[in-house]
Formats: sequence, structure tokens, C-alpha cells
Amino acid sequence: MASPQHDFPVSWEQLHRDAKALAWRLTEKGPWKQIVAITRGGLVPAAIVSRELEVRLVDTVCVSSYEHQSQGEITILKGMESDGDATLIVDDLVDTGNTAKVVRDLLPKAHFATVYAKPAGRPLVDTFVTEVSQDTWIHFPWDLELQFVQPIAASGDG
Repeated sequence: MASPQHDFPVSWEQLHRDAKALAWRLTEKGPWKQIVAITRGGLVPAAIVSRELEVRLVDTVCVSSYEHQSQGEITILKGMESDGDATLIVDDLVDTGNTAKVVRDLLPKAHFATVYAKPAGRPLVDTFVTEVSQDTWIHFPWDLELQFVQPIAASGDG
């Protein structure tokens, strides 16, 4: 039987605060010559981290693995010609760790940082801000629209 899924909506403001907190944790771990964002989820956190750490060289590793809320086969759409020396990899989330394994193989010397981490993927990242349970689905602000939500008591969840 599948475990219950919990929803964790993240606002733009919260994501900005959490990405800035990630930058604080990374200040003593550099210096970094470049940041590599894992697309698409790592783009926004990487922009915030690059500003806070004053790293101007930002590149991407483009990986496709999710179809809405299910993880499928991982496809590398754009890799890199580097071993990752003095490179900071930034992503929004490490979930199962499947994407992280692929990117670690591409850039074995890089430092891997995510804003959020789930237990299955957590051992694959070097730095993160917030750990959430494996059965939690994080709703990032770029995937949300404003709409009416039932009060907890009316929804039967309370």
C-alpha cells in the first residue's frame, strides 16, 4: 500500500529565503569558479545563490526525469565538459537521488547543493537547507496558480 502523500506548497518568498540560507551555508565552502544549475528546478535557486556568492559564471546541466508527479527515465539533454573542479551544482530538490547520481557522474569533483532534500536522496548532496519526508510532494511556486482552497476543517484533513 502506498504511503499517504503530504503537500508542501512553497511561496516565492519562502523559496527566496531558503535559497539565500543555502548561500549562507556555502560561503565557507568555496571559492567557486562556476555554478551549474540542474534544469529546470535549479534555475531559480542557482540565480539567487549566484547573486549572494557573487559568482558570475552560471551554466546548466539539462536533465529530464519528471512527468508531473511521477519520475520516469532520466535523459541528459545537455551535459558538461568538466570534472566539476571548483564547481557548485545547485538544484531545488533531491528526491530519490536518481538525477543526483547522473549529475554526480558528470561532475564528480563538484560540490552538490540543494534547497530541499528527501531521505532517499540526501546522502548524495553535500549541502542542503531543509529535509522533508519522502512522502511529501513539494509544490514549487513556478508550478502554482492562486486559487481558493478549502479550510482544513472543511476538507476532512483536520
